[in-house]
Amino acid sequence: MNDFDLDNTMEKIMNSFDRDCVILDKVFASCQQRKCFPKVEVDLDGKTFQSIRFKPGFIVPNTLVITDIENQPNFRRVRFTLRIPFEITTTQGNVIHRFLPDIFKDIILFMPDARDEFEFRIVIETSTDVLGQPIQTGEKLTFAAGVFIITKVVGTVQLLIPTFGYCPAPDFCIEFSPEDICDEFDYKPFPDFFPPQFDDIVSDL
Repeated sequence: MNDFDLDNTMEKIMNSFDRDCVILDKVFASCQQRKCFPKVEVDLDGKTFQSIRFKPGFIVPNTLVITDIENQPNFRRVRFTLRIPFEITTTQGNVIHRFLPDIFKDIILFMPDARDEFEFRIVIETSTDVLGQPIQTGEKLTFAAGVFIITKVVGTVQLLIPTFGYCPAPDFCIEFSPEDICDEFDYKPFPDFFPPQFDDIVSDL
């Protein structure tokens, strides 16, 4: 199939759908990075470690700086400080709130020239894992953490897209109801009420 036939086919497919204008966030550019912290130490204040849970990373307020790059139109230098919260739960039920060491980013991203009123936003997504086994020595917990980072340039735009109309009505919600212990009992087989006789035991041997 040549390019002309392909274009005609795509046009026919597009024309077979209704089309709507929608306002949504469009990702103009994105890039991935990673950061490893081989040794993070936390004072447990006499408690015993149970688990670690990481929260979404965020750009520290007032640290985002976007500047033009000489001789590189439509690209910008983007600098910010990334901070990732985490919670340590102890066996005593206490929750200790801490942050991984700050991550300083200085990267180049595609950010096309646009009218002054159009606003681009820098959006951060993180995925953080504990590497290896956390070790508690006395009151101090030591662990390693690996962070995957996606940085996005996002802008709100109006797009024309093919649609199938409005979404169908959703399924009915499932009401929560405590489990009734008698429900299982109602289907339990009826037991033998009397002990086995001698002939029953002999026949089974």
